[in-house]
Amino acid sequence: MSSLLNAPIFSTHFIDFVTDSRSMTVLRVITSTKGDEESTKLEEVPELKGGARLKKSIGLLSSTTIVVGSVIGSGIFVSPQGILAMTNSFGASIIVWIACGLFSLVGAYCYAELGTMMPRSGADYSYVHEAFGPFFGFIRLWIDVSVAQPVAAAIISMVFANYLLKPAFPTCAESPPAAVRLLACVCVITVGFINCMSVRWSTRTQNIFTFAKVAALVMIIITGFVQIGRGRTEEFQDPFEGSNWNPGSLTVAFYNGLFAYSGWNSLNCMIEEMKNPRRDLPIAIIVSCLIITIIYTMANVAYATVLTIPEILNSDAVAVSFAIRIYGPAWWIMPIFVALSTFGGVNGSVMTTSRMFFVASQQNQMPKLLSFLQTSSLTPVPAIVFMCGVTIVYVGIGEISSLMNYLGFVKWLAVGISVLIVIIFRFTRRTMERPVK
Repeated sequence: MSSLLNAPIFSTHFIDFVTDSRSMTVLRVITSTKGDEESTKLEEVPELKGGARLKKSIGLLSSTTIVVGSVIGSGIFVSPQGILAMTNSFGASIIVWIACGLFSLVGAYCYAELGTMMPRSGADYSYVHEAFGPFFGFIRLWIDVSVAQPVAAAIISMVFANYLLKPAFPTCAESPPAAVRLLACVCVITVGFINCMSVRWSTRTQNIFTFAKVAALVMIIITGFVQIGRGRTEEFQDPFEGSNWNPGSLTVAFYNGLFAYSGWNSLNCMIEEMKNPRRDLPIAIIVSCLIITIIYTMANVAYATVLTIPEILNSDAVAVSFAIRIYGPAWWIMPIFVALSTFGGVNGSVMTTSRMFFVASQQNQMPKLLSFLQTSSLTPVPAIVFMCGVTIVYVGIGEISSLMNYLGFVKWLAVGISVLIVIIFRFTRRTMERPVK
């Protein structure tokens, strides 16, 4: 009547599972021994009917905070320097920030279409696998496994460590590298533990830290408006004076801005865990992109009310320079807020990427172990541990700047391929249902 389940379940109690081949009902095999007699009983696991799958527990609010939390990380606190260096004026830099936001919104809408057409976790991997077959899906997957996703998480965790250590080493240009790497590893391990325990734990963590990072940016924005009210508008008298409109420079500026916006496609990795993906996915992605664009633009206006262009260009951490100038002895609040922001970014990265590994394992393109689920929480524990392990390796061997060089090209090439798939499917799969178009 039953056969061993090929898509296995991870059990902390090492209880066997079988599945009825006709109804796909998962059964727990409980063996007990009394004296010399051994008895076996089958107990249905109703929440796993249909095979091993992730638990649907993510609503619209959590969906939105996952995107906002994955996008708002270190970028808005450090990227203004790179954009301003290429544009040479506040006016031109604001245009770049808005353009990056609109570009991300268009890309997000493409991902909303793909996600509602193919409502399964895995995001880019699933779309490439569906469009071009298992071989190209395999290549896309292992680019993510070996470079893109763990490098991104490693960068964010090291930024977290740098900012958290800032108050402890206020007179040092940089915190001790060994301390940074150790604290970054602690960050990754903590995030991994939270994600292993429960989907609810990880989404609540994401909600809390998303609100913390938005609070930090709102604090900067309110301070900027106060400064404007006090007449600090010198930089806006002629905002485009000295602007550099060279196409090459604008391209580099745009690239720097996109780093701050990266992560808006993260929700597609968790679509199987959404309660109502057809409704919530497009709403969450589009609303979050609009919120992020508004926050980023206003934060840069706020920076301009306090810091001059040379001061921003000479600052490694614009938000900290802003806080030192305005908040005086309480400047240390800002590094703590930035650290909270980046912790949420690490959580979002681990939470979403581990689902990609889980789906790939179910497709037999990664070790079968990574498709195991913990029986009580239904979390992909082996996939989470694997993701955290690879991230820690990159934390141990790389500097932030060198890691960013590896990440940028690979990440946006992958996004471009997924957007291309939208166009291909418009011609090759005209009859496919498209809730978002």
